[in-house]
Amino acid sequence: MRSYEELLERAFEKLADKEVSRRGRFEIPRVSIQREGARTILKNFSQIAKTLNRSEEHLHKFLVKSLGTAGFIDNGRLVLQGKFTESELQKEIDDYVKLYVLCKECNSPDTEFVKEERVLMLRCLACGAKHPVRNI
Repeated sequence: MRSYEELLERAFEKLADKEVSRRGRFEIPRVSIQREGARTILKNFSQIAKTLNRSEEHLHKFLVKSLGTAGFIDNGRLVLQGKFTESELQKEIDDYVKLYVLCKECNSPDTEFVKEERVLMLRCLACGAKHPVRNI
C-alpha cells in the first residue's frame, strides 16, 4: 500500500503531463483615436465594448458622463465633442473596467449585469459573487 504523499506526488505528475486549458489573460484593447476638428473619434469603440462584454450604450453613457461632454455612436465608433488624448480615454476605459467589469472578489472579467428589484448588480460567473454597481 502506498502512502498518501506518494499518491499525491503521482497525481501531480499526471496533472503536469496533461495540457490544462487556461483562459488567456484578460486584456483591454488599447484605444485608437482620430481627430476631426473639435471632435475626437474613438475608432475601436465597438471592439472595446465587445471585449468587455458590455453594451455599447452603457459604455457610451459612462464615457460621456465621466468626460463631461456630448457624444454619439456612429457605425461602431464613438464620436465625442472636444479634444481628448488617447491616454485620457484609456484611463476612462480602465476606470470603467474596475467599476463595471471586474469581480470585486476574484478579479475575474467574466461578469454580467443582473437587476434585482431596482438595483443593478454585477454577478460573477466564475465565483458567483454579487455586488451592487452605481447607475450611470
